[in-house]
Amino acid sequence: MSPSNNDDASGATSNVGARPLTRKELRALEKHTEDTNAVPEQAYETGQDQAVSGPEHVFPAAPEREPAAAAEPAPEPVQARQPVVPTLPDTQPSIQEAAPDAAEHHHADALRDHHPDTVREQHADSVQEFHADGAQAYDSHPAGYAHPDEVHREDQHHGDEHYEAHHYEEQDHHEHHLDDHHEAHPDAGLFAGAAAVSVVAKPSKKVRRRRRLLALFLTLVVFVAAIAVGAQFLKPLLGSDKASDYPGPGSGEVQVSVAPGEGTRSVAAKLESGKVVANADTFLHTFTASGGTLSPGDFTFRMEMKNSDAVNVLLGQDKTKVIYFALSAGLRIGESLQEISKGSGITVQQLMQFSNAPQEFGLPANAKNLEGYLAPGEHRFPLGTSAKDILHELVKTTTDELVSQGITDPAKQYEAVTVASIVQAEGGQAEYGDVAGAIYNRLKPNDQTGGFLQVDSAVTYGLGTRSFNFTDEERKDKSNRYNTYANPGLPPGPIGSPGKTAIDAAAKPKTNEYLYWVTTNLDTKETKFSKTLAEHNMYVEQYNTWCKANAGRCA
Repeated sequence: MSPSNNDDASGATSNVGARPLTRKELRALEKHTEDTNAVPEQAYETGQDQAVSGPEHVFPAAPEREPAAAAEPAPEPVQARQPVVPTLPDTQPSIQEAAPDAAEHHHADALRDHHPDTVREQHADSVQEFHADGAQAYDSHPAGYAHPDEVHREDQHHGDEHYEAHHYEEQDHHEHHLDDHHEAHPDAGLFAGAAAVSVVAKPSKKVRRRRRLLALFLTLVVFVAAIAVGAQFLKPLLGSDKASDYPGPGSGEVQVSVAPGEGTRSVAAKLESGKVVANADTFLHTFTASGGTLSPGDFTFRMEMKNSDAVNVLLGQDKTKVIYFALSAGLRIGESLQEISKGSGITVQQLMQFSNAPQEFGLPANAKNLEGYLAPGEHRFPLGTSAKDILHELVKTTTDELVSQGITDPAKQYEAVTVASIVQAEGGQAEYGDVAGAIYNRLKPNDQTGGFLQVDSAVTYGLGTRSFNFTDEERKDKSNRYNTYANPGLPPGPIGSPGKTAIDAAAKPKTNEYLYWVTTNLDTKETKFSKTLAEHNMYVEQYNTWCKANAGRCA
């Protein structure tokens, strides 16, 4: 019968105006892929469809047997229509749009949910092509159409393919279930009207495992690198890169004030911010270990000090920042007070007030000032030491030396200091003992000096000069109480500050018979002694000769 007279209710499909197959009809078609009810060969020759009994649709697949050698001609030959070749879609279908293989019937519902229209159109085109075109459609089908014999062979292997696909799907179902829904089956011949599509190969499990391991490794590397970089940025903030202490002693000056009641931690922070100490925590540990107490005030530090040195500054025990001055032996009282003022910052007027009250320092009543008692040498005192304390320490140094030589009486001490001051001014280091012995010999009754010391150093002290070149009138001036040529005995007091050696010589002079002495060479301090005035005058001429050779040295 003619395809145009097929009733829709019978399940036949016409070439023109055919309705789309429903999902139930597609599933029934897949289940009967091996049905023996196939389109006879006459349908390929005449273009007519052979009616098939039963309610099911005709599956467009030829059996695997050889076709008949000759077919009976139809009573009324019908001219075959030109085969209708479906045109390719404008846009090539993607892998998601490819129709699933008939063997994967357990995913049919899922695929129809994704692309129901695509499946119906492809199936309808395939069935219409086989019914309408016959043998000519078989010979001239476009690329992507399945040959009837190929369709039949595919149906024979459908069971095996279904098992393999199902087994592969169970292995990787937990990882790629979604991909299996969209994966194209290798055999696309079931739907003859479907266009050719590209097949994307699924990566093997070994490749996927390598990719996962590589991704894990890269993630770990990035994580470790991030930690390392972050540690470098956080290190300065955490303070782990600070040195515990500076090597010292430091340089420059940094002024730091400590307020009343201020804590040591606050002061330590100030010192660290001012780069006085390297680490506030280690400084606090050193300060606590010292057992000292923090006092308010203004302190002078150096930059990059040792913790222990900075602690000493706060406790007033800094050995490098103290009152310092040096007194030379033979300096007079005014010269000594000037040097003390320079080192301590105390004014000369303040120092003079205390010097003019010698009894407050234990000197006898005949002492007019501290002349002779300000011990020569280098002296250091803590910052802030008062003027009285400084002078008291210098006087004590001198009296302690006299006591060590056995002189304890203040009056005897004062006499010894006076002799020692003349020895210091007149003699050289090697002859201190001989000079002291000659002085005591002159004080005794003798026929040469008559009890007069006759020393130039005492005369010049009374004159307030340092030059030994004074006139005969000045030599005879009794008003100068220190003029030992005009006034017998010792001068009224010391004429300068004697050193330890001169004090020891005055306390224990050498026993000799000398009455005169003269230094003939001021550079070598060579001193010549004599028992008579005539011998002494000869040595004086040697002194004058040296002075002429060294102009200005004896002035």
